[in-house]
Amino acid sequence: MLVRPQKASNLGSVARVAKNFGVRSLSVVEPAVTPDEESHRLAAGADDLLDTLARYPSLSEAVAAFPLVVTTSSLRGRARSGALELPQLPDLVARAGPRGRVAFVFGPERSGLTEEEMSRASACLRVPTDSAFPTLNLSHAVAVVLAVARAFRREPAPAAPARDWAQADEVEAAVSHWDAALDAVDFYDTGHRERSLRDWRKLIAGRPLTKREVRILRGVANRILVTLRRKEERF
Repeated sequence: MLVRPQKASNLGSVARVAKNFGVRSLSVVEPAVTPDEESHRLAAGADDLLDTLARYPSLSEAVAAFPLVVTTSSLRGRARSGALELPQLPDLVARAGPRGRVAFVFGPERSGLTEEEMSRASACLRVPTDSAFPTLNLSHAVAVVLAVARAFRREPAPAAPARDWAQADEVEAAVSHWDAALDAVDFYDTGHRERSLRDWRKLIAGRPLTKREVRILRGVANRILVTLRRKEERF
């Protein structure tokens, strides 16, 4: 999944790499360039991925149906909670199960993903590049991540029960429910609602959640809202 890719040539290079590693669909988040003659030349046999390129107006809509969302970044020396090292990737992917869908998200060539976009991730994957020259070519980054995810893929233990993972849009609905509850108790009285909500999203979305866990989170938020409403009605 490419967020606001700026070079049409990268669409072709990424499509070829994606097909090398068995990826069946490629998505872009707008605004994004469209495939051109150079894209198809570089795709070299992966034209089907370019022809069926899915386009979304926002990252939240692009990842809505995925239970596991992995963003990528060099982090450029910044510490980050939920940062995932490359050798840890296979174990994380295995948690989604053999039928689980994983969205790998790559940012624009020049700027990378925004803080708000990265807050939607189950994990932020750090590609261990040299700190003196940390930024990878987009298709190279895709190749590294997909190669590790595929070559060192681990299946969950046979005895492990299947997990009913929540999709990203269900997790986002829980975040919205808690946003309303936090607003109701004046949690945002400092005036930093956007930043606080982004941090709260990281806390909730920063790990795969089951549908039951999401229901519990929403149940607590709903209880807060109902209790406050009842108190207001008494007065």
